Amino acid sequence: MAGRWLDLRWALSVLCVLLMVETVPGARGPSTGAHISPQFPASGVNQTPVIDCRKVCGLNVSDRCDFIRTNPDCHSDGGYLDYLEGIFCHFPPRLLPLAVTLYVSWLLYLFLILGVTAAKFFCPNLSAISTTLKLSHNVAGVTFLAFGNGAPDIFSALVAFSDPHTAGLALGALFGAGVLVTTVVAGGITILHPFMAASRPFFRDIVFYMVAVFLTFIMLFHGRVTLPWALGYLGLYVFYVVTVILCTWIYRWQRRGSLVYSMPVTPEILSDSEEDRVSSNTNSYDYGDEYRPLLFYQETTAQILARALNPLDYMKWRRKSAYWKALKVFKLPVEFLLLLTVPVVDPDKDDRNWKRPLNCLHLVISPLVIVLTLQSGTYGVYEIGGLVPVWVVVVIAGTALASVTFFATSNSQPPRLHWLFAFLGFLTSALWINAAATEVVNILRSLGVVFRLSNTVLGLTLLAWGNSIGDAFSDFTLARQGYPRMAFSACFGGIIFNILVGVGLGCLLQISRSHTDVKLEPDGLLVWVLAGALGLSLVFSLVSVPLQCFRLSRVYGFCLLLFYVNFLVVALLTEFGVIHLKSM
Repeated sequence: MAGRWLDLRWALSVLCVLLMVETVPGARGPSTGAHISPQFPASGVNQTPVIDCRKVCGLNVSDRCDFIRTNPDCHSDGGYLDYLEGIFCHFPPRLLPLAVTLYVSWLLYLFLILGVTAAKFFCPNLSAISTTLKLSHNVAGVTFLAFGNGAPDIFSALVAFSDPHTAGLALGALFGAGVLVTTVVAGGITILHPFMAASRPFFRDIVFYMVAVFLTFIMLFHGRVTLPWALGYLGLYVFYVVTVILCTWIYRWQRRGSLVYSMPVTPEILSDSEEDRVSSNTNSYDYGDEYRPLLFYQETTAQILARALNPLDYMKWRRKSAYWKALKVFKLPVEFLLLLTVPVVDPDKDDRNWKRPLNCLHLVISPLVIVLTLQSGTYGVYEIGGLVPVWVVVVIAGTALASVTFFATSNSQPPRLHWLFAFLGFLTSALWINAAATEVVNILRSLGVVFRLSNTVLGLTLLAWGNSIGDAFSDFTLARQGYPRMAFSACFGGIIFNILVGVGLGCLLQISRSHTDVKLEPDGLLVWVLAGALGLSLVFSLVSVPLQCFRLSRVYGFCLLLFYVNFLVVALLTEFGVIHLKSM
């Protein structure tokens, strides 16, 4: 598993930049920096300061709807639904708890959409792209795999940085996820399976992450992000990728030059985590052979399409638990929609997942999804020459291409250019993730207005938890299967990508649109508590792990969990004003 994935990350950097320039919402908004301080409207004779949207709950019930509709601080540039207007204009005040319940339920379902899209459609297409481009395992591991694992975090950060009202969400989510992963996830791994950590990868990753946190701390202190600063974040990540490649090359060169080691190699005794390999062929007996018919049977085109669009494996359904079945029921609509709109290329299959009728349908539907999710559908409804909408042209062109492909190919043999479907699937799934992330950010901001919470505390709690829960379950599964070193290494390697690319690329795109520096004014003491907690957690691991001679025990894991609980208590007390700085 890890051996096949651990090489996925370089070509994505180019693809990611090309994609994000077009996908991050907010291009329709005013050309201003991401300033979180009060602003002034651009028009009107009597210009009055914009009132914080969170003050809406202090108004009379009859005035709330007008306040939401007229106050610029309550408006968002991206997304399909106006959640603030919905909760204050379309729900009676007595039904506010019902509205909040519906919003939270929709938020949880959006997190489910993010997880399913990233795991079953985005990451497999990244794997196919890396195989097509013949990338080495290390380059792919620190580019494609990192982006695949951190896609929800990256897209959420890009969306949040694109709007001045939600920039605090990005900082809270990136720092909050960092604290969560380096304490709860790392501690949970050591509790599930104590192990001997790899020294060199541990020092490399934690030092790079501490540098990234220190740079962000300085950025917050200065209150602005300039173009060289944003490029410096991305440059530091490129340097990290180069360092990983060089370290692995040096290690392999040392192993080739050594004739001493004769012991059998297992994932737990390798001296470098990059050499951990979990063969995808282990215990790879194909149980599907038992269910194959004795006589050869040729499926019709309609049967191929029906089977390809079926997200439910009936044999697996009978074996799974009731909890798995309940979760699968919630996933079925999402999986069906994604199967219909996102092509997936699997290089490990003989037919490379070629489904002729479905893939031809993808040539029509996937480009339509792209134009309808790009800038929340703004480009899709744009009329060319004032006559024909863009989406109509896309449908006509896609239908023509699908017709040619259908009559020029067969059901049994994938075409020579089938690998291009991986790029189409990558782009379509990325835009699905971006659309879901936009709605997540807008809902969180709406909940913050209702409960009068800062964007930072929402980012470090709900957004960080939602985006990190998938990585947590993956790492815990690896630990239970006997590969805690691999899971522990992923804790630090993935979040380096998230903070460097999330902040660097998010600020770079905002600077390119507004042509001004990104101005940041932290939400008081809370951001400093968050940054300080992340720095302390890294220092604690940097000191305690070598003191344990890299033998991580359950005690170390429980200490990390206790650290996170204390951090969460301090953060919430700071948010509600119990802990505050005395004015001089």
